[in-house]
Amino acid sequence: MTRKGTGAVRSLVLAGAVALTTGAGMVHAGGEMVFKAGDPTLQQWLLPEEPPYPEDNKPTPERITLGKMLFFDPRLSGDGNMSCATCHNPAFGWSDGLPTARGHKSMVLGRATPTVINTAYNTIQMWDGRKRDLEDQATGPMEASVEMNSDFDRLFRFLNGNRGYSEAFAKAYPGEGINKETLAKAIASFERTILSNDSPFDRWVKGDASAMTEQQVRGFRIFVDPNKGNCAICHSAPNFTDNGFHNLGLASDAGEDADPGRFAQKPIKILKGAFKTPTLRDVALTAPYFHDGSAQTLMDVVEHYVRGGVVKERLSPNIRPLDLTAREKEDLVAFLEALTTRHEPVTLPELPLR
Repeated sequence: MTRKGTGAVRSLVLAGAVALTTGAGMVHAGGEMVFKAGDPTLQQWLLPEEPPYPEDNKPTPERITLGKMLFFDPRLSGDGNMSCATCHNPAFGWSDGLPTARGHKSMVLGRATPTVINTAYNTIQMWDGRKRDLEDQATGPMEASVEMNSDFDRLFRFLNGNRGYSEAFAKAYPGEGINKETLAKAIASFERTILSNDSPFDRWVKGDASAMTEQQVRGFRIFVDPNKGNCAICHSAPNFTDNGFHNLGLASDAGEDADPGRFAQKPIKILKGAFKTPTLRDVALTAPYFHDGSAQTLMDVVEHYVRGGVVKERLSPNIRPLDLTAREKEDLVAFLEALTTRHEPVTLPELPLR
């Protein structure tokens, strides 16, 4: 399946990696990196205007409208009480604000709910990478008995028997019917509209020198400096993720019964306890942090990296103790807060009653 725009995303990721090793967007003053707003070599940090999509699921208003209804409709779940938005709530940065997710009948699950924000740009989905794209991921929670616990036979009887939904599917996917594929495609179409690409940082990169404070610019310097934060080695341009998997040395990684992470999908030793690098866009909205929800604040995240992790046994080679002063840590947090786009309030869809 060909994904429109995928080449653009890959080239920007590569450009970001090259730029970070060649001093992009900076001049050196007294040995210190000084960044200038609007520098052409910083442009690799800007996301493509349109995220990639499969050729057979081009975004249309009809598909997005249908997908939004489905995303917010609890009737998709087995007991009728849980929608996609139950865990991916726009009020919590399209996550849920909990350390780890709650599933069917409020069951406590083992991993934090990842945000939907900018998942449209991901080249692989889920904390452990078990889903290829948004279409592949969309019905995953419905299929999981511990999550939405959906009964698909019942669900498709309901959707086909509901005039509002049957008409919406016919307009969005004429001749394709109502099935798992069109259900997944519609939800994915809506999810591709959940984007963060107009943060103070984005405006600063485009040339607005007043968009970020001096402290936030200092924080960006720490973020990309391999001798300081070195954050960009994993949280790379343009979506602040390398789409890779890393063991961060969290306390929950101790013991043989620890969550295997990517290792369960790809049993290579270095991937034991490794999880996907999340985007940092809108990160100020998506606390708590890490796959186990163990960091309550962005400063807690920074302090974890300053320590170089807790459990060292299977630590990613990119993780090492950081030599940061109190001011530098504050600067870094200030920069992370500059990655938040100011979004319009989300309007809830009117769900078809029959």
